[in-house]
Amino acid sequence: MRRLLLLTALTAALLTACTGTEEVTYAVQLNVLTDTDTSGRAAQLRALNTDGGPVNTVTVTGGVQVLPTSSTRRVITIRTDAAETRAPDGSDPQPFAEPGFTPCYTLAAQDAGRSRLLLLSECSGVQRAALFDSASRTLVWSALLPTYLPPVTTTDTPPTRLAVQGDVGLITRARLNGGSEVIRVAVPAAGGSAEASVPLAIPAVFDLAPYGGRVLAATATGIQALKTTGEPDSATTLAAFGGTRYDRLWTGGASGTLLAAWRSNVLAGTGDTPLRLWDGAATTAVTVATLSDIRDLTLPSDGKAYVLAGQNLNRYDVTLGLSTGNWAPRTLTTLTAPLSIAWTVPPTTP
Repeated sequence: MRRLLLLTALTAALLTACTGTEEVTYAVQLNVLTDTDTSGRAAQLRALNTDGGPVNTVTVTGGVQVLPTSSTRRVITIRTDAAETRAPDGSDPQPFAEPGFTPCYTLAAQDAGRSRLLLLSECSGVQRAALFDSASRTLVWSALLPTYLPPVTTTDTPPTRLAVQGDVGLITRARLNGGSEVIRVAVPAAGGSAEASVPLAIPAVFDLAPYGGRVLAATATGIQALKTTGEPDSATTLAAFGGTRYDRLWTGGASGTLLAAWRSNVLAGTGDTPLRLWDGAATTAVTVATLSDIRDLTLPSDGKAYVLAGQNLNRYDVTLGLSTGNWAPRTLTTLTAPLSIAWTVPPTTP
């Protein structure tokens, strides 16, 4: 009888292994905004496991961007009229405080530690910025930005970008006479309400990212750190990426030392262009893949990179790639008009 029970248990185990019914746990989970409309806003928030399998889908209105939180147990969803944190499956929205004006959010950014969230609102040509404490979802400050006169958009026109350093917000935007201008928003040392600086003319900035205690700018002559004034410092050009233009920057990884950069093939008028990655120590950034139409990417703590390229969600093994050159590329799934991706830690993590 004992031998029969053992054989039955063994057979069940083998069947589970062969049929794939064994439950798989994932260290992190992905959240993707998809189904964008003609205005470029998303209508769905999809929770996916890191093999691309569906976990849950919820409807959102006017989805703009998703971002990870400092706790990694929730995800931030930015919509045109509100911001909130959500559970890993997209449920349980908990709103951030009202900013003191009726928002039309178009862009968001975080500091390196993800303790601050900076939001840009653009309603009928009027720009306002609001800084929040991410953990408590409370408002730190809000401010009206100087009047903006955007130039005619071309492939060389710098986009509007945000960055956060401490409680200082940085906004770069295209300048009417060429290049960019930067605005610093902060509460004065004497206290009171937040104030926006007079726009400072600077060379064209195509993206901003917090990295290593500094804010990095993607410029036409390389990736450079910003001075305290907000101007890119050419003396700090990262040699690992050379003196060429990049249009997008992303940071992340388990220790926050990964920096990814990509030159938009659309703006460059070329085919696929290299997605390059730097570990913060090597003399040269390495090429992960050549891709077109990168919408967004995220670098979680699981040693992988998840990239929205066109309609595809691709996965690359960063740990393996940096050590052997084999990035083990895999297309996980195809999505309808993906917009933004972030990662979180699901409650089932072992």
